[in-house]
Amino acid sequence: MNYQDTCDALAGAVQRYSSAIAGADLATPVAATPKWTIAGLTKHLGSIQRWCERMVREQARDRLDFRQLDLELPASDEGYPAWFSAGADRLLATLRAADADAPMWAWGADHHVRFWPRRMLHEATVHYADVELALAHLPSIDVRVAVDGVDEFLENLSHAVYFAPRVLELRGEGSLHLHCTDAVGEWMIRLRPDGFDWEHGHGKGDVAVRGSAADLLLLTYGRRSATDGERFQVFGNDGLLSWWQERAAI
Repeated sequence: MNYQDTCDALAGAVQRYSSAIAGADLATPVAATPKWTIAGLTKHLGSIQRWCERMVREQARDRLDFRQLDLELPASDEGYPAWFSAGADRLLATLRAADADAPMWAWGADHHVRFWPRRMLHEATVHYADVELALAHLPSIDVRVAVDGVDEFLENLSHAVYFAPRVLELRGEGSLHLHCTDAVGEWMIRLRPDGFDWEHGHGKGDVAVRGSAADLLLLTYGRRSATDGERFQVFGNDGLLSWWQERAAI
């Protein structure tokens, strides 16, 4: 996806999130984030979007401290859906008007404005799935977005140490293969003594997982279990897969 396509996909993702929380009981617990209800998750996602909007608008060269930001939080949980939508609209307008190639701070691999709509797309997509799963609904995730989401996760994972220190443990020996069953998408992940690397393509891993693009994205983020035989086929060392998931959780 190019920059504007990614912004369009982000617009779709935040609209799906808004639709998912509309009329929902905001006190519903979210299994993937046990400390939060849907209201707490919405506060989290909406706050990140407002933080991102400010950084992109200013093309910040350093990380913006949340304490410098007026989040304009609503007075009660009932105000979160409207507050979320307003912040998402502001973020999208800023991203669409920005120069994708402008340099700025980013925690991931690409220190340019273009890092942020892609990051916000997958942040919103995974948290939309969190809400739907909390409400016992099946998340609907676009295949193209899901495939790019696995790419984006692997591209940035090694840079996530400052907030996910167990990523440093992703080293040693072994290999994992992920294979989409409903799209062109295969990933080979290889552990090394000093870390890991990955590439697109077919190969024989010590453990291999087959599933839909959406399910592989949610597996990658720890929202699906590889033991779900209706969604995944797992071949080989499933212990290695569990070990990887525990340390790759971001």
